[in-house]
Amino acid sequence: MMEKNMFTKRRERLDLFRAFRGDRGPVKEKPVPDDLYTKCSACGRPILSHKYRENLRVCPYCGAHGVFGVRDRLSATVDEGSFRELFRTVTSNDPLDFPGYEEKLAGLEQKLGLREAVVTGTCRIGGCKAAIAVMDSRFIMGSMSSAVGERITRLAEYAAKKKLPLIIFSASGGARMQEGIFSLMQMAKTSAAIARLGEAGCLYISVFTNPTTGGVTASFASLGDIILAEPGALIGFAGPRVIEQTIKQKLPEGFQRAEFQQECGFVDEVVPRAAMRKKLIQLLKLHSGEVSLND
Repeated sequence: MMEKNMFTKRRERLDLFRAFRGDRGPVKEKPVPDDLYTKCSACGRPILSHKYRENLRVCPYCGAHGVFGVRDRLSATVDEGSFRELFRTVTSNDPLDFPGYEEKLAGLEQKLGLREAVVTGTCRIGGCKAAIAVMDSRFIMGSMSSAVGERITRLAEYAAKKKLPLIIFSASGGARMQEGIFSLMQMAKTSAAIARLGEAGCLYISVFTNPTTGGVTASFASLGDIILAEPGALIGFAGPRVIEQTIKQKLPEGFQRAEFQQECGFVDEVVPRAAMRKKLIQLLKLHSGEVSLND
């Protein structure tokens, strides 16, 4: 009983001491919102999310260009309020009755507000009217479905008819396996449409973003009169890992990246995201004759 009384008295003294100090016990940590910071996929450093968005989703530490959705791309590229979407009603179906495909498409439309992996339309860039297509890698990795190929084809035909320059921002993992041969057929169809665009005398600027691979690289993305790329963009048909496993050799550092492709003559210029709009304005005005090389 005495031991119990001693323990109680000690506990009371400790409580009084804490009250005297104003000690209210351990400090509770405030929860950090999940969207407060963004982790750079390249260097791993945390970036304040609002600063990341203001910097066009480019890491301020290592310069890595992050995923840029359709709305962000259009906002950073075209004149405000000038974009008019075309061919929105062209959507994918399920020709092979692939399990879960229709549900996946519906879920992505609800989540992203997109009905396909590419958005097409007309716009003005620096006052110059143009046809534009922007692919979004968040939509089934930007894979080329029959609807993606149809939208690109229709846009190229529209640009040829209206005598407009065409700009395509590519981002793709290749053909969409859920549509099989129907997806692969889009390579020939889009390439033919780009050829007709060239015959009509219209400028085509192709912009590679990270990643652009597979059937998109092997078709319309590689047919530009001028080919630009964002820094660090992966550009190729098969990915580096597939190539290494096939040839049983280690590939050189930076293989298939935009800078490597520029050295090999596959890309005309590597343009940082912040400078892309200015570069496009320069090219469009040069093509239209508004400015000369000496300006």
